[in-house]
Amino acid sequence: MEVRILGAHQFESRGARLTSLLVDGSLVIDAGAITSALTLAEQQKIEAVLLTHHHYDHTRDLVTLTANAAYCWQGQLTVHALRPTLDIVTPCLLDGKMYTNFLQYPSPENPALRLEAVEPCNSINIAGYDLLPVPAHHSVPAVGYQVTSKSGKTLFFTGDTSTGISGQWQHIHPQLLITEVAGPNRYGERFAAHGHLCAELLKEELRQFRDLKGYLPRVIVVHIGNPYEQEIKEEVAQVARELEADISLGYEDMRITL
Repeated sequence: MEVRILGAHQFESRGARLTSLLVDGSLVIDAGAITSALTLAEQQKIEAVLLTHHHYDHTRDLVTLTANAAYCWQGQLTVHALRPTLDIVTPCLLDGKMYTNFLQYPSPENPALRLEAVEPCNSINIAGYDLLPVPAHHSVPAVGYQVTSKSGKTLFFTGDTSTGISGQWQHIHPQLLITEVAGPNRYGERFAAHGHLCAELLKEELRQFRDLKGYLPRVIVVHIGNPYEQEIKEEVAQVARELEADISLGYEDMRITL
């Protein structure tokens, strides 16, 4: 399994893209930076998109990716998410008022975009992977995803989340954990209230993981608050030292092989 981080940041600027992961070139988790990161040939290989929640920085490229599929190679894209996520994404991004309604184009019988609802803690097979959506603690309905390949390699992406994600740990057994740190410890209370983590809060969640599972996987941090990146980097490094664990910041086009 190869995981490519298309976007590792909370805000977009030159060299920093919004949150999005690509697994083995064919499965995308979150749509913050798909078309801005991939060539048309790379986009054409995508078989499915998973959304953790409806916030714009995780869904933006749904429209541009589907437009490319519809017009450039006449393909069909399937997006999987919680029903509440789809119920917001559909009227806000896909209603046809600002752009083509790809749920109806080129025809209602064979649209360029299909939406499929997932159920928390209900394992499904998508694009050849076993997928387990696990509820996440955020400001809106959200899930994280455990992705298991045919060879048994396993990734878990928490998505945007806050304290209490340790409730997810009983459901998963990843070799790689990708999670978030939105800002520095000095704003920890504020971030927790808005459904996000700082390094100190993440440390406590990881301690609970190790207490329950007896190990810690490699941990990559994304959804990095751009103005605080150096501070976050230093605080995450301190957590890695304290836990004697492999924890580091992700970056655009980083590739991890399991």
